[in-house]
Amino acid sequence: MLKRGDKAPNFVLQNQDGVDVGLNDLLGKKLIVYFYPKDNTSGCTLEAQDFSGLLKDFESCGANIVGISPDSVQSHKKFIQNKQLKVMLLSDTSKSVSTSYGAYGEKRMYGKVVQGIIRSTFIIDEGGEILEAFYNVKAKEHAKKVLQRLIEIQEERV
Repeated sequence: MLKRGDKAPNFVLQNQDGVDVGLNDLLGKKLIVYFYPKDNTSGCTLEAQDFSGLLKDFESCGANIVGISPDSVQSHKKFIQNKQLKVMLLSDTSKSVSTSYGAYGEKRMYGKVVQGIIRSTFIIDEGGEILEAFYNVKAKEHAKKVLQRLIEIQEERV
């Protein structure tokens, strides 16, 4: 698991339009990276819609948002279109990036231990340092909690 002060693992993944996007392309502003299990499921839709709804608030704090899941580029494109999402989604079909962030591994689902995406979010600074890591989060109200923590971090740095 990553923690505050760690360097964010580098990555290059395709976005919903099939364009390669790397961590280095996204740095220079604060970055919210959230990992979620699956497009078009209830919790993941709620989380993506909440991040989309708060996008202007995140932007006013100088932050971009990107969601990452194992879904295909085509699935992401449909998800964005069907749910009117405003955030970029990246396809990690190999789960290698999710693994490097500690967002893939053992988790409990319906009382059983399974391998899967661990819903996780990271606040990364302009230079690629982890400012905050959230693991095993609940989708409901999570985007608001991340925004609040981002605001607190900014106040701490003043």
